[in-house]
Amino acid sequence: MVFHVLNRGNGRMRLFNKPADYSAFERVMAEAAAHVDMRVLAYCLMPNHWHLVLRPRETGDLGRYMQRLTVTHVRRWHEHRHSTGGGHVYQGTYKSFPVQSDEHFLAVARYVERNALRASLVDQAQDWRWCSLWRRDHPQVIDDVPALAPWPVPCPAHWKRLVNQPQSQKELEAIRTAVQRGRPYGSEPWQKRTGTRLGLESTFRPRGRPRKEEGT
Repeated sequence: MVFHVLNRGNGRMRLFNKPADYSAFERVMAEAAAHVDMRVLAYCLMPNHWHLVLRPRETGDLGRYMQRLTVTHVRRWHEHRHSTGGGHVYQGTYKSFPVQSDEHFLAVARYVERNALRASLVDQAQDWRWCSLWRRDHPQVIDDVPALAPWPVPCPAHWKRLVNQPQSQKELEAIRTAVQRGRPYGSEPWQKRTGTRLGLESTFRPRGRPRKEEGT
């Protein structure tokens, strides 16, 4: 099963201040993927957060990969800044949600790979150096970076053009709800089956306390 994973710097603190910081994180991604045998499908590293699209092979691999990734990154982040014990790097535990391996996967991959363009950091999505879209344009760059695994669905021939086009507001809202709630992203029948299978039924319930009826 495919998962989208996200985490942010504590208090929206910058995680990456210079190219070497991004490169260091890519090295940790590669090391963690080799240790757990994780398939990295897509990613985008932003100044104060990152998005990963991962496809674990075994139950529990996602948690093992993310623990290895974040613990190693935090330790090296503090060592580089000589700030060991100086506070939290991340806002908390990473957020994740499962993604159906069909057009919904393509929507999430597109959302991830156009992140820097949506934030106006580049004029074209493929120009953002710290993203899987750039990596696919530069396959010769293989030093200390995570290998990109084949996708569960064919990549459209006009993918780059698609990524550079805005997504619909409806699609964006659906993905952002999945991010915030940890809700499975896919067709309604798939969402329900996956929610039951993974114990995510609560992600479909309305937030907040139930309204009291009059007279109670």
